[in-house]
Amino acid sequence: MSRSWERKVRNNMNQLNKQRKKQGIQAVVPNAERSDIYKGRSFIGPILLLLIVAAYALLDGTAQASQSNLYWVTIGCYILLAVVMLIRRPYLKVGQDYVQTRKFTGDRRLRADEMKAINVQDGYIVIERHRGGNWVFARITNRYPTTLMAERLKSFAQQNQVPYNVK
Repeated sequence: MSRSWERKVRNNMNQLNKQRKKQGIQAVVPNAERSDIYKGRSFIGPILLLLIVAAYALLDGTAQASQSNLYWVTIGCYILLAVVMLIRRPYLKVGQDYVQTRKFTGDRRLRADEMKAINVQDGYIVIERHRGGNWVFARITNRYPTTLMAERLKSFAQQNQVPYNVK
């Protein structure tokens, strides 16, 4: 019964949002779908990649290699990868009962029951998992707003009974 009720609410919300969009009014977002997103900026990865490209170009810049088309394609691909890494901003999305972030292989979601603890210290936030590696969000490496994130994660931890440690 609850699934059919949720489906009815979702359908009515979609119809209401379509009407509001036609009228030029902002769409209504139900409470269950609200989430906070904290974006960072990745500088270290692209800079290291550009340094590798520069070293590759300087060390392997012999006359034969630099005249090959494949040599320039390789350098161009590394530069393109550095630009893509710079444009794709890392983020932490805190929902009602989950957190989500972007890893190198794609977006990853972690539910509250999969968390062991949330550890906060100056400039760092570590989300410990029961299985797998910890998620680390640092102000130095990825320019995250860690103070704002810590406040939101504190309320998230209280709401979902996840241990919250300040070091």
